Amino acid sequence: MKIRCVGGGPAALYFSLLVKKAHPDWDVRLFERNPANVTWGFGVVFSDETMESFREADEPSYRAITDAFIHWDDIHIFFKGEKFVSTGHGFAGMQRLRLLQIIEARAREVGVEISHDADITSLEGDTFRDADLIVAADGLNSFIRRQYADAFGADVAVRPNKFVWLGSTKRFDAFTFYFNRNAHGLWRAHCYQYMPGTSTFIVECTEETWKRAGLADATEADTIATCEQLFARELDGAKLISNMSLWRNFPRVRNRKYFHDNMVLLGDALHTAHFSIGSGTKLAMEDGIALANALERSAPLGEALAAYQAEREPVVDSLQRAAQVSMEWFEETERYAERMAPLQFAYALLTRSLRINHDNLRRRDAAFVEQAEAWVAAQAYAAAGRPRPAGKTPPPIFTPFRLRALTLENRIVVSPMCQYSALDGLVGDWHLVHLGSRAIGGAGLVMTEMTCVSPQARITPGCAGIWNDAQVAAWRRIVDFIRANSQAKVGVQIGHAGRKGSTKLLWQGVDEPLPEGNWEVIAPSAIPYQAFCHRPREMTRADMDAVIADHADAARRAVAAGFDLLELHMAHGYLLSTFLSPLANRRGDAYGGSIENRLRFPLEVFAAVRAAWPQDRPMSVRISATDWKAGGFSDADGLALVAALQAAGCDIVDVSTGQVVGDQQPQYGRLWQLPFSTRLRLEGGLPTMAIGNIQSFGDANAIIAGGRADLCVLARMHLADPYWTRHAAYEYAWPLPWPNPYASVNLPYTPRWS
Repeated sequence: MKIRCVGGGPAALYFSLLVKKAHPDWDVRLFERNPANVTWGFGVVFSDETMESFREADEPSYRAITDAFIHWDDIHIFFKGEKFVSTGHGFAGMQRLRLLQIIEARAREVGVEISHDADITSLEGDTFRDADLIVAADGLNSFIRRQYADAFGADVAVRPNKFVWLGSTKRFDAFTFYFNRNAHGLWRAHCYQYMPGTSTFIVECTEETWKRAGLADATEADTIATCEQLFARELDGAKLISNMSLWRNFPRVRNRKYFHDNMVLLGDALHTAHFSIGSGTKLAMEDGIALANALERSAPLGEALAAYQAEREPVVDSLQRAAQVSMEWFEETERYAERMAPLQFAYALLTRSLRINHDNLRRRDAAFVEQAEAWVAAQAYAAAGRPRPAGKTPPPIFTPFRLRALTLENRIVVSPMCQYSALDGLVGDWHLVHLGSRAIGGAGLVMTEMTCVSPQARITPGCAGIWNDAQVAAWRRIVDFIRANSQAKVGVQIGHAGRKGSTKLLWQGVDEPLPEGNWEVIAPSAIPYQAFCHRPREMTRADMDAVIADHADAARRAVAAGFDLLELHMAHGYLLSTFLSPLANRRGDAYGGSIENRLRFPLEVFAAVRAAWPQDRPMSVRISATDWKAGGFSDADGLALVAALQAAGCDIVDVSTGQVVGDQQPQYGRLWQLPFSTRLRLEGGLPTMAIGNIQSFGDANAIIAGGRADLCVLARMHLADPYWTRHAAYEYAWPLPWPNPYASVNLPYTPRWS
């Protein structure tokens, strides 16, 4: 096979080494634009977990690389005059140039032909024309990716922050983060030693801070002088070093397809991962391993390249999601720095991507986690007006949380989940078992499904209701059972389906209109949710007044049913949500247009419900913080909504996203909706509930301890495991009272056969 590699970074070098070693008879040539022994950048970082795959791929280069390592276990965080130390992280740094020299020497040893000063800008000519495989590893600005951008599905997004990659003569004994503020703004420094006496020193700031500091036209010398002044105390006489170090924005590179014809992307040409998680070189070299292995396993080239993408894509997507969250944390550090105590700030930094969650951090550094847990517990018990119990410190999810006169015993919430199993709005045994079992399962708060305020407010004929006395009695039966047999509090979510009403049961056809017996649906504008859905009638003032009255009546009935908390549904494309979204609300009157107008009717409903609901009982509102479509509900809209709700007497916001328009494009992934909760909590000033694929105990604890939300709302995990909270308590050896019929669980148990 004739292989031509464009670019001489870690990805192409490592791939060429591995494939030539496996096939000495293959013709493998590599072309690098830089002269020999020249590269941009200073150091690279590997975690301990990374290195085993390199040992298996090529033992000689593995030994040479690890011999050049500077290893450390600690992370140091300097913030607001305090220093925090966390250990057990297991990283190693080395000089980027030395890494390239090691891999290149080994590649030459096995027979790879390497040409430097070879700036390839075209694939024309004999060198590439008859190549069996062309490896595009020519970096961020890959001309091959640009030339075939449509075929690769290339997506290059430039991020907002400015950064400069410097070196330093200061020796760092740990991976170190500095956060320094001056008159221009907040500056972050990411620092680590990569060879004896020499370190990487990356300085990052917002573009606004960069401009205020006068760095838009800065030379390298100006940059060095500014940064040495900013971090003079930390450098303590050490110098900063420049190597073509210019201020730049981080480019996030993704590609839908990893190959096209006989061309394949590797390394930064294929993907980037933000420097805050230090995984770019790891990804690049692992690309090389995967491509070499795919060529070994599959004879036809097309099958091999497809196998390469199938193996790498989920790994790359997962790491890029983590890198995205980490990158956004550093882009938005001002939010955390201004609103968090130093210890919580340090904890949030360490768990920022949640690849390291609470439990993982405990395994690395139990002492730091214990310190964080003690801080969370002290804050929680003080806010709840309770003395902190003696003995073991509770994990964050088992601390109390107070809203008005209501105190939840823990931070776990059973999410509202429509069951579509009511008869004329009347809930029955299914709902008793569904909600009762999860209350016995230990959750602090159990929420009903969206409970409709009128027959016309239903999504389907099977939706629960609270518009008559019989329904109140049915709900009272469930509330009384939960209260008698658990510590859980019970919340009711009330709402109106709007244009998403009069549809089949979920399992009969999602959002599909009923074949018969339909009722009229209403909305702010006569726009259907999807083309096959009902076209709603645009609401009149009389319609609005009727809906307000229905909600107020429902609130009074919820009082009679004994609910502890009431949540008003303003999310997911139901009636109040469609007023908030500019994609669904095209009204030309005082209820459409600006966010102030779009808020008007939802706030009128809220005010009526708040007036009907007891003042000592809390109210929450579920919102969709984004429509997941351009031109939809914006971040600024979300902050305006939260401010208005807070002024109106809302106590907590249940932060969801989407389901407002049929052609939404959500960015799914682990904990994918969490950033919206964090932003609204810290910038909006109201407590939040976080939802969105929360699965593990460690993630839930990290959400609470890291200040990302005040309550964790779980849906699917509670369907799979009604006793999720009790299993968490067992995992952490935290005592959780059982109902009396299960008292034997708390008694010493001796098997009969012992």
